[in-house]
Amino acid sequence: MVTSGQQHPVIRTPDQRIRVFVSSTLRELAEERDAVRSAIERLRLAPVMFELGARPHPPRDLYRSYLAQSDVFVGIYGDSYGWVAPDENVSGLEDEYNLAPRGMPKLIYVKDTDTRDDRLKDLISRIQADDTAAYLHFHSAQDLEDQVAGDLAMLLAERFDESKAPVTSEPDSRPNLVGRVPVPYTTTIGREDDIDAVRTLLSRGSDRVVSLIGPGGIGKSRLAIESALACADLFPDGVYFALLEGVLEPGLLLPTIAYYLGIRDNGETALEERIALALEDRHVLIVLDNFEQIVDAAPVLVRLYTVAPTATFLVTSRIVLRIRGERVYEVPPLTTPAADRPASLDRTTRTAAVSLFVDRARAIDPHFDVTPANANDLADICRRLEGLPLAIELAAAKVRILSPAGIASRLEQSLPLLTAAVRDLPERHRTMRATIDWSVSLLPDAQRALLEDLGVFATRFTLEAVEALGAGRSWDGEALDALASLVDASLVQQAELGGRRVFSLLAIVREYAVGRLKERGDADEVRRAHADHYRALVARIAPDLGGPGQAEAVARLGLELPNLRAAVRHLVYTDRLDDAGDFAWSLLIYWWISGFFAEVRVWMLELLEKQHERPITPHTRAIAWFFALWGEMWQRPSEQVVAGLGECVRLFTESGDEDAAAMALAARATARVQFSPLDADKAESELQQAVVTLRERGNTWAEAITEVSLGRISWVRGAADDARAHFDRATAVAEAGSDLFTTSVAGNLRARLNFQLGRIEEAEREFVHTLLVSVGLHYEEGVAYGLEGVCAVAAAHGEAWRAAALAVAAGEIRRRIGIFDVEAFTVHTPYLEILRGRDPQSVAAGEAAGAELTVAEAVQLALSEEEFQAVADRLQAW
Repeated sequence: MVTSGQQHPVIRTPDQRIRVFVSSTLRELAEERDAVRSAIERLRLAPVMFELGARPHPPRDLYRSYLAQSDVFVGIYGDSYGWVAPDENVSGLEDEYNLAPRGMPKLIYVKDTDTRDDRLKDLISRIQADDTAAYLHFHSAQDLEDQVAGDLAMLLAERFDESKAPVTSEPDSRPNLVGRVPVPYTTTIGREDDIDAVRTLLSRGSDRVVSLIGPGGIGKSRLAIESALACADLFPDGVYFALLEGVLEPGLLLPTIAYYLGIRDNGETALEERIALALEDRHVLIVLDNFEQIVDAAPVLVRLYTVAPTATFLVTSRIVLRIRGERVYEVPPLTTPAADRPASLDRTTRTAAVSLFVDRARAIDPHFDVTPANANDLADICRRLEGLPLAIELAAAKVRILSPAGIASRLEQSLPLLTAAVRDLPERHRTMRATIDWSVSLLPDAQRALLEDLGVFATRFTLEAVEALGAGRSWDGEALDALASLVDASLVQQAELGGRRVFSLLAIVREYAVGRLKERGDADEVRRAHADHYRALVARIAPDLGGPGQAEAVARLGLELPNLRAAVRHLVYTDRLDDAGDFAWSLLIYWWISGFFAEVRVWMLELLEKQHERPITPHTRAIAWFFALWGEMWQRPSEQVVAGLGECVRLFTESGDEDAAAMALAARATARVQFSPLDADKAESELQQAVVTLRERGNTWAEAITEVSLGRISWVRGAADDARAHFDRATAVAEAGSDLFTTSVAGNLRARLNFQLGRIEEAEREFVHTLLVSVGLHYEEGVAYGLEGVCAVAAAHGEAWRAAALAVAAGEIRRRIGIFDVEAFTVHTPYLEILRGRDPQSVAAGEAAGAELTVAEAVQLALSEEEFQAVADRLQAW
């Protein structure tokens, strides 16, 4: 394998799946590429094949960014050296090898042949001398697949051994994966002073909200990203990045912040209280990008920083928030050449705007630079575009088809006319809108129509979703090529997420596209198509939520979450209220497991408001009220809530949905107990009635969850045997249906009860089992419960240091995700307090160590080595 003798880095990627970049000619080695893809996927790794970018003029920055995010380079070489584009010195094949980082492991496979191109022979000779590359031969595609699978497995085994470094005292304060600061795909130019200025503001600690203000396209989001990365050392407890682009309702600000912090909202406690608990005494930076859409929610930030005084917010917005504690930083445009001055030929004296244009143009033409012939035109372009970074990038993308003189000429002709049509906008807003208009005007009709239709998507989307949207549209059948052209034009961005290629529009481009859709009168039609695609997607995935495919279904829906939100919004907006209710109800298990009840409540309340304009069925009314009352049931129980859920039971029953009626009945019983413990007998009777119905209907997920509720009531009332019987049934039903979530919930409660009853060994086995199940589902609340359970057992055995470390590690998880526990079900703390009295030094040492443990390290401390190895791969993504 690789024999450089250097220390290899531990492999890490944003989504924690190992990414394997595959380089080869496309047509000559199509069969071999398929074989390598199969080998990579056999090992559950992510192949990076660059199929979309493999065109005559691939954007160099694009595959450079793919390489930067990859972990292993696989080269497949046959006869052909590959095509050398005009003005290029090497083929894309050699260029990819040249751009691969030196420290990246490289596996090179050369096909046995007698007809190899001379330039490819030279490249292979150079590779043979490269001490970071392993050089191997193969005969057939099948032979290649076996070799690649075996070599990758060996490479990963080597890296795993190298990763076993001693545990340091540095805590892993990385935020939840979904909230990590995104890595820019291109170079940031001309923002050094701005980054320093923002860092100065954030380092003072006196400004609770720092707002980066400016028009669309001026680079607020990029400045926020670079500033967040540059300030990580100022915030030892983490930096979180929350994208608000698809959040249009002020009521969704708190749920969105909770989502990016990794807080699960099951409705049992007010979300603001959970966030306050999660942020308590933590020095964190929370970036809120694109706040202008929900500026009416700005006072919420004041409430948050009041209860969490060590948290700081960095906000991007087109308008000032005007709240107490806000420090405004006006994001300036990039510097442009002085009036009538040409662009500088000297890089050291070149303005930022010109440098940005040259950098982006070189992604298309590597030899592009400022010359005496184009210096005046480049200066004119940058001045005309007022130093707006996005406008300059859009203009630079036209180097593919126009010279700088051609770009300058067309801008001179187009911009005054276009800006005159949008005089109601501030000046730089007009310039940005006009630049997009101009850029789009150069596209063929099909590509222009596709771009406008893409505005219906939220934040990101897949090629599959685009193709589904295309049925009957003017670009139907041209999605792949048209999308590729929009990527080349810098109007669409692409990236990898969860091993899938995804696409996105910048917020201002999406705003432009939606505006054009509305002007054409096509907005509702495209919204319907979008909603129908995601309804069909949910119809395929939702049945797996209660059974064997639960973990995969939750993960897949998580990747689609922004468009699931958009689909509900489209359904409500286009008055398809019954469809909106059915869509929300079909995802009930997902909302429950992932904790999105507050978001669904916002949509359902909007739906109820619209019922006066457009009638809804009793079934839809019951769904909407069920979601609206869920949080009230836990947080503000009352006679009205009990009565409201009773009305849901009636409406579901009248609609013929016995399943839903039984679930509403169980919810009413829970509300009844929350409101008045004196109603426990009636509540227990209603829960038992619900269980019978759900069992008869074959709804095993709801049956098991309801049995859990019965067990909790019995436990609180002191009927331990009854409680255990209910937990036994809940666990048996959940395990029979491969329902990981309820297995974890019911199993943890049963284990706690067994521990309380003195059945220590039985409790330990179940604590370990539910901990493993929770890791498999990426259910952090369950992991915290499991760690506390093992802590209780360790304390009972007198293991003071281990018990204390696990207790604190579990507490850190609880605090970070904002979860509380019912005192009646807590079993580990009394034993730990006994040990504190007997061996205070060991307990203190364990608590200090526990505060430094990562989730993976805490799980490892709780499990045997064999048990830990069973979930070690899963924990890499935490």
